[in-house]
Amino acid sequence: MRFSRIGFLIIFAALMPVPRFISPLPAETRPVVMEVDARQAPLRLFHARLVIPAAPGRLALVYPKWIPGEHGPTGPVTDLAGVTIKAGGNQIGWRRDELEMYRIICEVPKGVSEVELALDFLSAPPAEQGFSSAASTTTNLAVISWNQLLLYPELSRPRELSFEVSLKLPQGWSFSTALAVAQNSEAGIRFEKASLERLIDSPLLCGVNFRRVDITPPDEVPHFIDIACDSRAGLAMTGEQIGKYRRLVREARTLFGTRHYDSYRFLLSLSNGIAHFGLEHHESSDDRSAEDMLTDQGKFLVECSLLTHEFIHSWNGKYRRPAGMVRPSYQQPLDTGLLWVYEGLTHYLTMVLTARSGLWTEDQCRQALAVFDRWVEDRQGRRWRPLEDTAVAAQLLYEARRDQAAWRRGVDFYREGIFLWLEVDALIRQKTGGKKSFDDFCRQFFSGTDGSVQVVPYTLDDIVFALDRLAPYDWKAHLESRVQATGDQSRPRGLEAAGWKLAYAEEKSEYFKAFEGGNLNLAASIGAEIGAGGVITDVIPGSAAQAACLAPGMQIVAVNRRAWAKDLMEQAVAETGTEGRTLELIAQNNGFFDTYRFDYYAGARYPVLVRDDSRPDLLSRIITPLTR
Repeated sequence: MRFSRIGFLIIFAALMPVPRFISPLPAETRPVVMEVDARQAPLRLFHARLVIPAAPGRLALVYPKWIPGEHGPTGPVTDLAGVTIKAGGNQIGWRRDELEMYRIICEVPKGVSEVELALDFLSAPPAEQGFSSAASTTTNLAVISWNQLLLYPELSRPRELSFEVSLKLPQGWSFSTALAVAQNSEAGIRFEKASLERLIDSPLLCGVNFRRVDITPPDEVPHFIDIACDSRAGLAMTGEQIGKYRRLVREARTLFGTRHYDSYRFLLSLSNGIAHFGLEHHESSDDRSAEDMLTDQGKFLVECSLLTHEFIHSWNGKYRRPAGMVRPSYQQPLDTGLLWVYEGLTHYLTMVLTARSGLWTEDQCRQALAVFDRWVEDRQGRRWRPLEDTAVAAQLLYEARRDQAAWRRGVDFYREGIFLWLEVDALIRQKTGGKKSFDDFCRQFFSGTDGSVQVVPYTLDDIVFALDRLAPYDWKAHLESRVQATGDQSRPRGLEAAGWKLAYAEEKSEYFKAFEGGNLNLAASIGAEIGAGGVITDVIPGSAAQAACLAPGMQIVAVNRRAWAKDLMEQAVAETGTEGRTLELIAQNNGFFDTYRFDYYAGARYPVLVRDDSRPDLLSRIITPLTR
């Protein structure tokens, strides 16, 4: 069959996607007026009304898609409902772009200079996890992320749009945010005008059980930990904890030399009904943990470093940011290939500052490093997947299933980054005879003007140049050997370079017990990680568990012919170190039962660190406080 030339062009034109355009706005653009009603937050329901300046003609509105710090197209557009647009008092129609789900289009009639947009945001229930789409509200508290509650005109530089925001909260609730407050009355809260970029960078924490903790050191700008908790009891931060976080601020200031904010707020939400994670911002951090994080010694031991990590991001991730992760709008994809610097370097400094501030003792720091180093060793997926690819593919891996993670690999650049940058620190110290260290890199690379909230991009070449100024070396080749290669040679040797090595003990360390929580981590012995009820969550490639044909998702129902119990499983593994004792499990796999026998006789093995006396103890120097 033949098509005439004219007929082909008509069909081709009909199949073309909606052309991209820059939305027309009035010559003198007024701020977007945004009114948020959060009085139904306990019901996980938010209402927003926006008055957006607009010129007659086609108007494209977009929902923020790539949220800074979330490293993926995570904007929860599917949680929008009740979207209506009015112009001149009359409702007008809109339609979604067939190819870009985060973009809607409407026609602004003549004689109209603004449109009124109304929407509802349906916050996720407790079972839902993630970042922007995660559970963020309970009966007693809420974390409000402004990007969830707005659409903005599709412009060439939308970050420069300004917003005038007002907010209504449930009666009796208190709040905290880095946004400047213009007025706070019974009628609601009105904030000073802010750019779209600053608005999205300044979440708000609110709740009925609220406490402000001042951790400002002498001669410093204000620093606060603002806490909202589902219970009053959970607000009980002790004087000792307060002192250590105040020390954290001092240590960070000494490490970096400058700060890129005029005040800082840790927004700490404590609840078992919200997703637990942290998200960085220039002048604040969104830190979420369990309701009893402050009052349970084990949970605090593991979770206290969360605030440290997000605080460091004010320097690395917000002020200095990989060039591929700097975009003029929130719709453009990010190049996350340098997340091993953005997150990995931050995770290394988290270890350093958590120890220097006293939140961890030296011994607890070494215990944590032992746990993490064993975890890195178990990532057998490095045989086929380089670390850099876990960064490039982060937008996929954050949401990947957790089973088979040791072979698939996940966002491994966090924990592996600890040892990659520990190795760099040790190399600097070795090559300069102890005259320079990674502390000097931080003071140079993250320096700037106090109070300056801005973004200064960096590339790998910038990192290499800064390292070479401290200690001449082929840093690029070294770093590429760690992040681009596969196999054992790509594993960073930070512990060894710092004078320590991984070993094993029959008893669990304090940190290991807290890290394990209610689960059972037998990765260093039989090679299995086991969750509640005996369900296997992962099996380490090459381990005894894999050789016995166990797999994630199976449920252990009997241990050596006795009904499953966590303590019984631990005892049975420990007894394999006794002559003549074997391990035999009965497990259910999709409704079918089978017996699994282990060829394992080494007993209980839990990771610890021991000194390598053939090398200087650089680790102890690294975690020594800079301030007194």
